[in-house]
Amino acid sequence: MKMKYIKILFAAAAVLALASCAKEVLSDSPVTVPQEEKTRLDGEVVLKFDDSLSDLLDKINLDGTPSTRSGVTTVDEILDIIGGYKLERVFPVNPATEDMSRKSGLHLWYVVYFDESQDVDEVVKKLSALGEVQTASPVRTIKKAYDGNVIPYHPSAKAMTKAEGDALFNDPELSKQWGLVNEGASEHKVNPVFAGSHPDYPDYPYDKEASAKFVAGDDINCREAWTMSKGDPSIIVAVLDEGIFLEHPDLAANIWTNEDEIYGSLEDNDGNGYPGDKHGYDFMNNRGVITWDSYGDTGHGSHVSGVIAAVNNNGVGISSIAGGDVALNMPGVKLMSCQVFSGNQASNTVSLARAIKYAADNGAVVLQCSFGYTSGAANPYVYGSSGGYKTEEEWETYCPLEKSALDYFIHNAGSDNGPIKGGIPVFASGNEYAPQAGFPGAAEGCVSVAAVAADFTPSTFTNYGEGISVAAPGGDQDYYFDFLEDNGDRGAAGCILSTLPYHVSDNTGYGYMEGTSMACPHVSGVVALGLSYAAQMHRHFTAEEFRELLFDTSKNIDESMYGNKFYYQWQSDASGLIHPDRLNLGSYRGKMGAGVIDAGALLSAIAGGAGVPMEFPNIYVKEGSSVTVNPSAYLDGESFTIAIDDTSVASVAAGTAAGTYTISGLKSGSTTATITPAGGAAQTFVITVRTSGNGSGWL
Repeated sequence: MKMKYIKILFAAAAVLALASCAKEVLSDSPVTVPQEEKTRLDGEVVLKFDDSLSDLLDKINLDGTPSTRSGVTTVDEILDIIGGYKLERVFPVNPATEDMSRKSGLHLWYVVYFDESQDVDEVVKKLSALGEVQTASPVRTIKKAYDGNVIPYHPSAKAMTKAEGDALFNDPELSKQWGLVNEGASEHKVNPVFAGSHPDYPDYPYDKEASAKFVAGDDINCREAWTMSKGDPSIIVAVLDEGIFLEHPDLAANIWTNEDEIYGSLEDNDGNGYPGDKHGYDFMNNRGVITWDSYGDTGHGSHVSGVIAAVNNNGVGISSIAGGDVALNMPGVKLMSCQVFSGNQASNTVSLARAIKYAADNGAVVLQCSFGYTSGAANPYVYGSSGGYKTEEEWETYCPLEKSALDYFIHNAGSDNGPIKGGIPVFASGNEYAPQAGFPGAAEGCVSVAAVAADFTPSTFTNYGEGISVAAPGGDQDYYFDFLEDNGDRGAAGCILSTLPYHVSDNTGYGYMEGTSMACPHVSGVVALGLSYAAQMHRHFTAEEFRELLFDTSKNIDESMYGNKFYYQWQSDASGLIHPDRLNLGSYRGKMGAGVIDAGALLSAIAGGAGVPMEFPNIYVKEGSSVTVNPSAYLDGESFTIAIDDTSVASVAAGTAAGTYTISGLKSGSTTATITPAGGAAQTFVITVRTSGNGSGWL
């Protein structure tokens, strides 16, 4: 049952012209803002230098080593005054993607470390006054305060939906995952306290079957979608959250692996700027070791991961949206752990921005972000009188670093030759009962997710209205409070079942949570499943095109937004009755975005020709080296002919793996080449041979 607790807290201060002390909260449930909250990280400020200083900055920082001075006289004079002792580039150099970083201006962002006795606002003011500085802002602390409210999972509990007429997967708990497949409710016990009528609400339907709250078909239509695709390992979802439980038996096979790295190594073996990042990176502690069992961890990162890509058809635990199919030897999408929260530690905005860029640079095309700033329409008595950001312009003013990192992901993730050019960040809209989505989800290019219950009525806690993109199953324990499982867990039937670390799940590895933070991974999973199918069908989209297709194929639920929805509060009156509360559904009409996502409709649209055909990519290879390509990843067909125009520059031979080809660089230069599928049309591409460095990146 939703109480007034915070799940993720992101406190920040407005700076410069706005000169306020606004607090924002990355909320995963209703919150109570503490009376005193540290909003700035003492001794740290981020700034963006003017582009005219690019060459000078390269000289002092291209090796990635923090510098004591910038080389800019006016800036260094300020550093002397404030006791500044170190400058560090926010985003480490990754040779493979440095050209994109520079085009986006991310190489100009630096962290300034200075004496903690100096006032942060004064330092920001002094640096902002310099002509060589485009913008400066505090490094804000990011704190989470999860309430840890995991509803226990009991294997003996009754199924929440009716048994399927045909077996989809052999995962034993699929029948408890109404968000994926909802066939109406099975029998549930109803607490006898709800029998009869309530004197305050004579129209309250106490005498109706509680099972009416589960409506057959009120799901994201996985049944239809799974006939077309069950996931594809070429699609990577970056989970920005607590660390994923990498060893979970229902997740391990779908964890992303950086083949060129050694787990936990202190050396940057693949040269991407992050040592030891075998399965992702811990951006809080700057290490490649992912943790999920620190004191204060709630398992949130593992829970959202299971919704997206728990292993399907393995006879264990739950099913997922895009987890593949073990029985058919079909791997699912990959989960990259971008750890931005750990235990009770505070993170910061620099860590968050680095995680976003890291995801894009290392192949992720979906950002799973079950958090967001407090909405500008949130109740000021609960969330603070200053509230959250009310407009995108206001958010951009206060959060220039996060805005820059998200823009980079939106425009530079993916590739021109894969299923998507650009990336799709998915955010929770907030659980503040507020008529506006929080940022960044409400910003252009992002997807903001509201939550619905198992009858497609809005979850009682969800944000709605301005800024909402789509809705998805998020659970609603208050609404399902009258459902009593055999184990006595009220409302479990209405929540979201998924994977958890053993230490927070009574050693079962599973449990229930609710919130827009649970609706969020349903959308991330459907996006990943749609892109999996696009990859299999060799269809290409821009990020904007795919977002619009997601919205256009969603189920409009406005026709059900009439009458009242009753849910429960904890208080009981003198007669012992639990007090119901009334929600006017009419106030949500037209305010749940495009409606509830529909995986089947999305994949059917791709099957019907949405997008454009993929093209075979240009090839970059180091002189004296070679690269292996698999044409069937881009083009229809099983056999291909590759002809190189200038064979003194490069050569081609059959690869060691079936269907692959090896292209070798013989001398520096470039040449055109032609690839022709058997019985298909030829495509022309370019092979570029360089003296150093494979890949398409900056040298």
